[in-house]
Amino acid sequence: MTNLDIFPAPTSATTRIADRRFRQLVRTPRQAAEQIRTDATLAVSGFGGAGHPKAVLSALADLADAALRTSPDGRQPYALTLLSGASTAADLDGRLAESGVVASRVPYNADPKLRRQINALDVDYVEVHLSRLAQQVREGYFGRVHTAVVEVAAITEDGELVPGSSIGNNQAWLDEADEVIIEVNRWQPIELDGAHDIYQNTGLPLHGTPIPLEHVDQHIGRPHLTVDPQKVVAVVETDLPDDSPSFTAPDEASRAMAGHILEFLDHEVRAGRVPAGSLLPLQSGVGNVANAVLAELANSSYRGLQCYSELIQDGMIELIDSGVVSFASATALALSPAMFDHVKRNISFYRDRIVLRPQEISNNPELIRRLGVIAMNSMVEADIYGNVNSTHVNGVNVVNGLGGSGDYGRNGYLSMFISPSTAKGGSISKIVPFVSHVDHTEHDTQVLITERGLADLRGLSPVRRARVVIDNIAHPDYQPLLHDYLERASRRGGHVPHLFAEAFGWYDRFERTGSMLSR
Repeated sequence: MTNLDIFPAPTSATTRIADRRFRQLVRTPRQAAEQIRTDATLAVSGFGGAGHPKAVLSALADLADAALRTSPDGRQPYALTLLSGASTAADLDGRLAESGVVASRVPYNADPKLRRQINALDVDYVEVHLSRLAQQVREGYFGRVHTAVVEVAAITEDGELVPGSSIGNNQAWLDEADEVIIEVNRWQPIELDGAHDIYQNTGLPLHGTPIPLEHVDQHIGRPHLTVDPQKVVAVVETDLPDDSPSFTAPDEASRAMAGHILEFLDHEVRAGRVPAGSLLPLQSGVGNVANAVLAELANSSYRGLQCYSELIQDGMIELIDSGVVSFASATALALSPAMFDHVKRNISFYRDRIVLRPQEISNNPELIRRLGVIAMNSMVEADIYGNVNSTHVNGVNVVNGLGGSGDYGRNGYLSMFISPSTAKGGSISKIVPFVSHVDHTEHDTQVLITERGLADLRGLSPVRRARVVIDNIAHPDYQPLLHDYLERASRRGGHVPHLFAEAFGWYDRFERTGSMLSR
């Protein structure tokens, strides 16, 4: 019997809800939203714009808007703590931000409206390594989870939940929440059933067991999510698409950075540190630069590659199509609308070539280290000694958050961080004397890349690292300033030479003059 045999023949609009117990709980989005308390800790599905609930939270925002209009003191009565896998989309994070109902956000956000509220200190924001959040919630770091709202593709006759385009922390939310609301989205391809692998290593320290995953394409868990039916208070039917971003064509700088990465991988193969032909499992971060790297791989001699990442994006699907990638493991399918349509039309082909796992498995340090993942992630800036800032502009305003870059950056066999050498038309250098915020210390970074070149920092002392960084990846307009800083700091001595009166002076100069360059 195939997984699809557990569903009855299509006879009604509720075909995707095969369990009678759950059919009796079908409600409108508003009715479901009314079940959520005004001060709830709310755990929602969603990762990279994929698989987030698309109706109930929008209805909740409508309820909050109405409550504000009738509030005796003019204050918003809703104050939610919002947990997720990673980013959701404008119709969730953005819509709730518009209504002013988010008091606290964990662990990641990519919505500009909510970002403004976070940077204005109107919303508490807690960044967490994505691999750790589920365990921290189980251990009570964030208090009691009142309600989980999770999107799925279907409910089987036995009451199991068929996941859709993302897994994230969904099983943890279903386990930990007092009450559960399920959105059954007919837009999600039911034929993806069988491509999910739900495994949890829930033991506390001293009681956990090694995760039995030794190969990227291995399945070690169940195909479906499970929930206690007694906790389910509403089921809502939807037919709404994901809202993952579309990607622009790689620009010249992105292609240059991708070229440097491929040259480096060729070098590692020749040195015998990486297997020829199929390399080691690849992880690629979010965005256009990551997609440019994947696009360049299509023109390389490498074949039969495997990916162990948190996201499967457009570029990875194209590599599967071309045969460059044979298998990809992640926690979400974060595809542009056109690419998702392509995948849905050929779903049986992809079901045998991808697997979606909980993010505590996709991002697990134990597995990343065991599999020897080659990690490639973007950065906001780096300093001459190799410290990397992935999250905060000028050390103050958060962009999105740490996400999974720490999971992969520290534990990858090879760890690369990537950025253009300048921003804002050259007025900002991405290579500075001392980063304004540290997400990844010099002990976790191995390779830094800009369009100017590649800095291999392995085996180098701090001052030698600094010279390689300045010479290889800094923009020529800033190289004299960086060399001058290093030389004057070195005259004062110290293992990591610095001039603290000047270390953050570049940021001050930018705020005063609009440029980090000396005038």
